[in-house]
Amino acid sequence: MLFEPSRHEALEPIPWDDARARATILRIVRDCERRFSPSKWWPLHPKDADGGETEPALPLYHGACGVIWALHYLAAVGAAPAQRDFTPHLEALREGIVGWLAAAGATTTSYLIGETAVLMYRYGRAPTASDAERLAAIIAGNVDHPSRELMWGAPGTMLAALFLHRRTGEERWADLFRTSARTLWSQLEWSPEYACRYWPQDLYGRRTSYIDGVHGIVATATPLIHGRDLLAPDEWTGWSSCIAETVSRTATREGVRVNWRNQVYQPPDRPMLMQYCHGAPGFIVCLADFPDASLDALLIGGGEAVWEAGPLRKGANLCHGTGGNGYAFLKLFERTRDPMWLTRARAFAMHAIAQCEQDEARYGGLRYSLWTGDPGLAIYLWDCVRGAAAFPTIDVFYGG
Repeated sequence: MLFEPSRHEALEPIPWDDARARATILRIVRDCERRFSPSKWWPLHPKDADGGETEPALPLYHGACGVIWALHYLAAVGAAPAQRDFTPHLEALREGIVGWLAAAGATTTSYLIGETAVLMYRYGRAPTASDAERLAAIIAGNVDHPSRELMWGAPGTMLAALFLHRRTGEERWADLFRTSARTLWSQLEWSPEYACRYWPQDLYGRRTSYIDGVHGIVATATPLIHGRDLLAPDEWTGWSSCIAETVSRTATREGVRVNWRNQVYQPPDRPMLMQYCHGAPGFIVCLADFPDASLDALLIGGGEAVWEAGPLRKGANLCHGTGGNGYAFLKLFERTRDPMWLTRARAFAMHAIAQCEQDEARYGGLRYSLWTGDPGLAIYLWDCVRGAAAFPTIDVFYGG
């Protein structure tokens, strides 16, 4: 089966309500501003403490950096005006992330988990030579990171280089983007069983072969697709063929519906998942701007499978929740212009609002996290209101 029914729930038949979506965005923003503490940042949600954490999280992915980024982004795009300036707290945030990761013996240079995003955010608001030099050193130093994935490795800092180049036009960021891409190309391995290329990852003490929208080659497709103008024509031709080959040869099909396993070499006890970080939603989001139609049937088949599976029980969030799955529909609407996909995206949005309200009542507060919480939901709702898709920190970093 393409997904596990126990991980999903029936879609609530709630009609699209533009006013309710806008009100939810504003409610999330105002609550985040109100609950901020300079010493404690935001309360740690029980769902983000499943590893035994007791202190509030700090990174872009699931902590204070992501909340600050989301509030600024929503203000910059006109979704919800800001009533609080977090700029004075950025250096304390950066130092906190560095200290937290150093204590755990982990790299501090990661895009989604490390200090990179704080420096990028600050540099976009008030550029300094010191921040630029630190960012350049981080990206260059992360080129050979053995994880080879978006969260910790070179694909994430390659994406950072692309955002910085688009923001500034400076060639040094384009050079770092190309260096990262060429190094990653040199590290690809061939799977004789599946006749495709992939990266092995050293990740969390294990050697893996992920292909998904966070840890795998599909996540890396986004910066490569969006930055293909920075590559030599033969380089992009190679990448385009590699991406299409891997995506098509690892797909699992049931009729017109499609999903993807987590890894090229999937352990036999691992289920097929249907969420952004593992499964069709992430493939669709990451590949929706692929410049030819060769993957269209697979992406549309993935969208049908996401719809059949229904909303996720894990809540409204982006990484493994209803909002992230809904982004697949928004992406397909942009790619095909078929209004059915926008209708489906908005149906998931209304269900996600209900999930958010239920969780808030159950836990006594919102979930203060970009990728796993309610600020990410607010951005998804905004994209449903405007009928366009810009997945936060993957498609866009500097809003407005």
